[in-house]
Amino acid sequence: MNKQKILIVDDDENIAELISLYLNKECFDTKIVYNGEDALIAFDTYQPNLILLDLMLPGIDGYQVCREVRAKSAIPIIMLSAKGEVFDKVLGLELGADDYIMKPFDSKEMIARIRAVLRRYQTVRPEVPVADNIKRVLYEDLEINLTNYSVTCDGHSVDMPPKELELLYFLAASPNQVFTREQLLDQIWGYEYIGDTRTVDVHIKRLREKIKDHKTWSLSTVWGIGYKFETR
Repeated sequence: MNKQKILIVDDDENIAELISLYLNKECFDTKIVYNGEDALIAFDTYQPNLILLDLMLPGIDGYQVCREVRAKSAIPIIMLSAKGEVFDKVLGLELGADDYIMKPFDSKEMIARIRAVLRRYQTVRPEVPVADNIKRVLYEDLEINLTNYSVTCDGHSVDMPPKELELLYFLAASPNQVFTREQLLDQIWGYEYIGDTRTVDVHIKRLREKIKDHKTWSLSTVWGIGYKFETR
């Protein structure tokens, strides 16, 4: 079985080596780079399954690396930030990061978060698809498949990070039902994000950039309450 590959991007050699040690013990393959330029090169040559990306890097910072990787791939990105640094969580999510970890961190928590993000991202391709086991919703010119994490709109495949897809699926699976931002946070992100309702707004904004309103359905804002997937 091939090991999953984690690209570690951190200019602190001691921390990077420590992370690599933890991940190697958990049977991941790792590669360490110490700056943004090398991270972008390694992304192409190493082809990781996930990137652990430090925010403060010499040269190209973590935000810019995230932006450039996201422009061509939906692979999971977890941002790392030291306590005391000015870390704009919403900006990180806006650029497409899937999660973030504050330093110093507990090694077990880091491993758990990595596994959780990878689980959400990995495609499930059963050899013999069983219709009842496939989680998908179908509308005119739109298919959202939660089983293999794919979205097709107007006949074209649409790349999006796992959280965006999960949010779109959740709303589309309950057409015309209004959900508050707090309900969506709880359903998609879990208790850790409760109170940070801007997270939902950021993801809705990104979805609207990728999935334009259709004559028979749309992502609608219900002012003062939240959002719904509206069908007509």
